[in-house]
Amino acid sequence: MSNNSIKKGGIGFTAPHFKATEAGQKVLEQGGTAIEAMVAAAAAIAVVYPHMNGLGGDGFWLISEPGKAPIGIDASGKAAQGATFDFYQGDQSIPTRGGKAALTMAGAVAGWQEALSISAGWQANLPLSTLLNDAIQLAAEGSKVTETYVAASNKVFADLENIQGFSAFLKDGDSQEERIYNEGENLTLPALSKTLERLAEKGLDDFYHGEIAEQLAKELEAAGSPIRLEDFHSYQAKQVKPLQVTTSAGTIYNLSAPTQGIASLLILALYDRLYSQAKTPTDMAHLLIESTKQAFIARNQYVTDESRLTTDLESLLADKSLEDMLSHISLDSAQTWPHVAKHGDTIWMGACDSEGRMVSYIQSLFWEFGSGVVSPSTGIVWNNRGSSFSLEKDSLQELGPNLKPFHTLNPAFAELNDGRRMSYGTMGGEGQPQTQAALFSRYVYHNFPLDKAISEGRWLLGRTWGDESHNLKIEEDFAKEAADTLRARGHDLVIVGSCNELMGHAGAVVQMPDGQMQVATDPRSDGSALSSHIKSN
Repeated sequence: MSNNSIKKGGIGFTAPHFKATEAGQKVLEQGGTAIEAMVAAAAAIAVVYPHMNGLGGDGFWLISEPGKAPIGIDASGKAAQGATFDFYQGDQSIPTRGGKAALTMAGAVAGWQEALSISAGWQANLPLSTLLNDAIQLAAEGSKVTETYVAASNKVFADLENIQGFSAFLKDGDSQEERIYNEGENLTLPALSKTLERLAEKGLDDFYHGEIAEQLAKELEAAGSPIRLEDFHSYQAKQVKPLQVTTSAGTIYNLSAPTQGIASLLILALYDRLYSQAKTPTDMAHLLIESTKQAFIARNQYVTDESRLTTDLESLLADKSLEDMLSHISLDSAQTWPHVAKHGDTIWMGACDSEGRMVSYIQSLFWEFGSGVVSPSTGIVWNNRGSSFSLEKDSLQELGPNLKPFHTLNPAFAELNDGRRMSYGTMGGEGQPQTQAALFSRYVYHNFPLDKAISEGRWLLGRTWGDESHNLKIEEDFAKEAADTLRARGHDLVIVGSCNELMGHAGAVVQMPDGQMQVATDPRSDGSALSSHIKSN
């Protein structure tokens, strides 16, 4: 069945915080596009989940219009012109917090702008004041602090309490206990509210060429960052062609370098050739874990800034490459796994509008609260994605001006042979490709209901946000049936609590061939998933 045969009218939105879902769904119900809904939600979640993402971070988009090839947007930041080895003279490595960690441009807002230019080709865009209204109000009036915000604040307090502007995320007091918000308390961000108001009035370009850019450049320099005003002026998000792989189930899309999208596609391309061996959920997990190892080996060997690529990443998805990887996978035993994990914290959201246009979107600061540097006048916290660069000469991730660091971020989208269209993703560093593969495989290959594909016990090889170890972690509810067998096959595993935030915040939006929506969000998050059916124009 071709995508053109899908009936329209269903709308749906999912996000890891219910306020973002409400903001996005509201725009959809007003007749807005999936892109407009995503901008509204992206602004809202920057307010209510400020430890995970924000205007000072990066974004990646996958946009699908029925019957047309998906479009990607790379809204990740490049290193400042002043981010040189000389700037970091005396440092053994790039600091992970503070001004020197704030070395890459924030691309998220430019990504909103680029996406809205695509939306304007579909229909007249709603005013920015409408799209940003929920975020403005949430920042001014406050939102209830979540458990994940409290945990992140406690984790980073010692590193960030004295960094410029970070007090915006703390209360007054003398001790850590007094200064950190409690779950359920009201957090207001008045400076950020005024910034959002200015963007609504002056346009998103003010972030890069207006008063906001001037304030940010001045305050980043004061904090010790190499970013200067010319870095704002020279930045723009760009449309990119997504990577894709055709499997027995359909065609799956993700983003190319500098993201780990190739790893997400490799895992599923490999499992597509293995899933018939999976007679039990334990077999499924084992084969996906072994596929993950092969995908991560390839990722770590090749993925870097686009200008430095030594191979066409899509060639890794060719039959010969996949067959070589499959030769290292056995149902009966696990490959040993020494591995240096990739960090990353973020949010993923998905949307579908009444015309069947879908968005898979991811937005991030990298670590919790990014660099910790907050612009006092704008309320914007800056990312620390540039700490992924290396100060080692000839490294695949060697620091250089105007280059992009490695990104764990990767939004996913699939067009299935039976006519279903699926926008899906998660946060969670190393866990992103793995969770994507788990929910996709359960839903598509093993016919789990969408909500169960996301909610049931998961596993994680390597590091996700908030964790440093590189072994295999399995949630307790899944471990009851799987742990003994996986250990017998050679997996080095530990058991963690059920419904564990360590496993990420996943979600999915599926448009069925009849136009109806299936939406689901992760019980491990504070999110919600909403859908309804409205008459198409």
